[in-house]
Amino acid sequence: MKLIHLSDFHLGKIVNGFSMLEDQKYILKQIIGIIDEEKPDAVLIAGDIYDRSVPPAEAVLLLDSFINQLAKRRRETFLISGNHDSPERNAFASRLIEQSGIHFSPVFDGKLDPYILNDEYGEVAVYMLPFIKPVVVSAVYPDEKEKIKSYTDAMAVVLDHLELDKRRRNILITHQFITGAIRSDSEEKSLGGADNIDVEVFKDFDYVALGHIHRPQKITETVRYCGSPLKYSFSEIKYDKSVLVVALKEKGECHFRKIPLNPLHEMREIRGTFNQLVDKSYYDTLNREDYYRVILTDENDILDALPKFRVIYPNVMGLEYDNARTRASSDVLNNIKIDDLSPMEIFKTFYEKQNGRKIEEVPKKHIAELIEKIWEGRQ
Repeated sequence: MKLIHLSDFHLGKIVNGFSMLEDQKYILKQIIGIIDEEKPDAVLIAGDIYDRSVPPAEAVLLLDSFINQLAKRRRETFLISGNHDSPERNAFASRLIEQSGIHFSPVFDGKLDPYILNDEYGEVAVYMLPFIKPVVVSAVYPDEKEKIKSYTDAMAVVLDHLELDKRRRNILITHQFITGAIRSDSEEKSLGGADNIDVEVFKDFDYVALGHIHRPQKITETVRYCGSPLKYSFSEIKYDKSVLVVALKEKGECHFRKIPLNPLHEMREIRGTFNQLVDKSYYDTLNREDYYRVILTDENDILDALPKFRVIYPNVMGLEYDNARTRASSDVLNNIKIDDLSPMEIFKTFYEKQNGRKIEEVPKKHIAELIEKIWEGRQ
């Protein structure tokens, strides 16, 4: 059975003030072309379909166009909600849409009835589990509330309630952070690592199609993130995007292949003095329509540098300086970049600087739980 694994479209996303809708429209058209070539039995979309719970109308229309094209091609398609999505909105009219082979995960209520697909090797059961939090799982299973102290506990409780037939091949589509995965700057950092889930809880599945992390990577051979189809931060510039093709054969045999994606605008970083970067001999070798982060090495600030750069590079997303002054400022802050830290790491750094000693484990645990509660309230 051939599967296409996708995730993290983030339709409607704005990156550094630039709308990504045209880029997303371009890449979804490319994905449809890959689906036409590969002719998969099913398409798995592992959450964060939209970038926010109330997406702009243009993003909704773009998804509508995409799933319509999949429905016309009669490709079974499974979509779950991620932490950026509204599960209620995504599930609207899902029972009606199902008749076209497009399956949206319902709001999580503890019931995970599988969809059964068939091939020459027998049945494949597809389970759809949208993004979950411990507080949600505790509400669904109140009798097991005392068991649920972490995201791993919550996932284990949910999966323990499945009547999993281990004789057939079982697929799980879910949207969580698995311990060991490498994050990018475009993902939401939260909870001081409390959102980690131990990969061991997925041991009974033949394949786990993950969403949430934008960099494609495997946690184990059969537990994988396909990554986002576009780069949404400059931390991803060295990593190519792709579509993950999964071939399930007889039970225990699974093969993988990546098909590269080519964006409308690449993300690039250029570094040098102002005069170097605006010299025609330098930029003639570049695609000036790409998205750029400019790092200037001039010792003195250049007046109106950003608008001057945008005459040559119209899609400059950001401009920074790397010189003696900025490096000295960085040394004062001990190279701490708040944007790179989770809330727990920020608190820990503040506490240790203020008190001159490390935070003890018991208060550290209480603070992590408090951050968790606060975070739950803002999701």
